[in-house]
Amino acid sequence: MTDLFSDKAAEWDSRPVPLQISEGVGGAMLDAVHFAPSQTVLDFGAGTGLVSSRIAPAVGSIVAVDVSPAMLEQLAAKEALAGKVEIVCQDILHEPLGRQVDVVVSAMAAHHVEDTAALLQALFAHLRPGGRLALADLDAEDGSFHPPGIEGVFHAGFARDAFAAHAEAAGFVDVSFRTACEVDRDGKRFPIFLCTATRP
Repeated sequence: MTDLFSDKAAEWDSRPVPLQISEGVGGAMLDAVHFAPSQTVLDFGAGTGLVSSRIAPAVGSIVAVDVSPAMLEQLAAKEALAGKVEIVCQDILHEPLGRQVDVVVSAMAAHHVEDTAALLQALFAHLRPGGRLALADLDAEDGSFHPPGIEGVFHAGFARDAFAAHAEAAGFVDVSFRTACEVDRDGKRFPIFLCTATRP
């Protein structure tokens, strides 16, 4: 599998947009989810660990999952996450971890997955009963958030109603949304939603 982030990983954490999103989304997740030191969290599409870094002090351990070796290499170098994070480079939609966690978090990864229904089914399967999902991504937009023709982007954001329907079809209950933050890019405002839900 081609690493679509190999040329971006080294300077990812210095980019203003990922920093702004991780701050807004991380804060919204901490506000919406009752994290606890006893919990294991799966960070789907963990990237360089920007969101993991924000929630790590509140939880016991994090399983950081991504398909980009280059991004995970940056995460592995962060001293603040040493001993707290287990790094897994695999596509858990096709190769599940074979274990369940207390919380699944994800930030700006869903639009890189072509089959949204399959994604939510996979995340549901990785949660223990009573486990929580906290997933952030773009609200439906006109396609201008990413450069034209960029590889690996399958969705120009998501309509909240349609995303909720996928989550409920996967088995989630108590599906709700809030706006985590808004990103200003090239003079346009792009809202980022946080969807929370529970595996019954």
